[in-house]
Amino acid sequence: MDNQLKKNIRLIDSKARYDEQCKKLLSNKQILAWILKYCAEEFKECTIDEIVNYISGEPQIASVGVDAVETAESIKALANEDISVNEGKITYDIRFEANAPGSDGEIIQLIINVEAQNAFKPDYPLLKRAVYYCSRMISAQKGMEFFNSEYNKIKKVYSIWICSNPPQSHRSTITRYRISEENVIGSVKENKQHYDLMNIIMLCLGNGDKETDTVIGLLETLLTCRADSQNRIEILEKEYDIKMSSDYESEVAEMCNLSDGVYNNGKFEAKLGSVKSLMTTTGATAEKALDMLQITGEERQIILEKIQSPNK
Repeated sequence: MDNQLKKNIRLIDSKARYDEQCKKLLSNKQILAWILKYCAEEFKECTIDEIVNYISGEPQIASVGVDAVETAESIKALANEDISVNEGKITYDIRFEANAPGSDGEIIQLIINVEAQNAFKPDYPLLKRAVYYCSRMISAQKGMEFFNSEYNKIKKVYSIWICSNPPQSHRSTITRYRISEENVIGSVKENKQHYDLMNIIMLCLGNGDKETDTVIGLLETLLTCRADSQNRIEILEKEYDIKMSSDYESEVAEMCNLSDGVYNNGKFEAKLGSVKSLMTTTGATAEKALDMLQITGEERQIILEKIQSPNK
């Protein structure tokens, strides 16, 4: 077999294992609680321990189909469904439900999707995909959460995208997109809970620099930190108060092993894609695009060579 083909097959296998491990780490309730603390306004005044208790049941990992028909079928089959039956269909990375304290004392029921996204600019606008995911989480509730015209029972949904390789302009940012009230003529004030039902959150990691006491720092430690597993575990325990079980420590160690090759390759491919995209959209030269993205050193030279000799 051709050496390059062997390399590609090994990379694909490692990438699949890396993605699976990433979902496992993120599905830990303590990690999800940190994400909700910073991304869902309903939890901003809650402690991490309180948020953990608000999460209902166990998060579903790559088990619930996104597209029509598949969603209801996969939710019903969760109790005894093998993950292999989902091969070939689009599933939410992580999907779970939570109860949140409302301002009027009532409990707000939420459906939450968390996606781990390595490529910030695939062949489509990532935000449009996020809108589709939110729309599906709303429409799939009919026949599951409410029937006929019981629209008052619709649950609010969140789609939270954790982007590990964003462009420079987006690094270390959390951005919310949602439905809001805007008076065109006159002055009307409706109950916010009647329309604020879809929230998209883009959570973009940074340069690997220390982001003390924020969810960005936590996720960088968990997913992109170049420290070994023992150092990562110590940081998670001491700085973020993550209670580490022996099983979770093993998951973190496995992530470290997989990320050495896959993550570095993924970052390089993402940067190469960003350079090519800038060249196409702005007409910039490769050198100019590299300047705009602030890519320097050996990595800059490798990207230049890749663009000039794409078949090497």
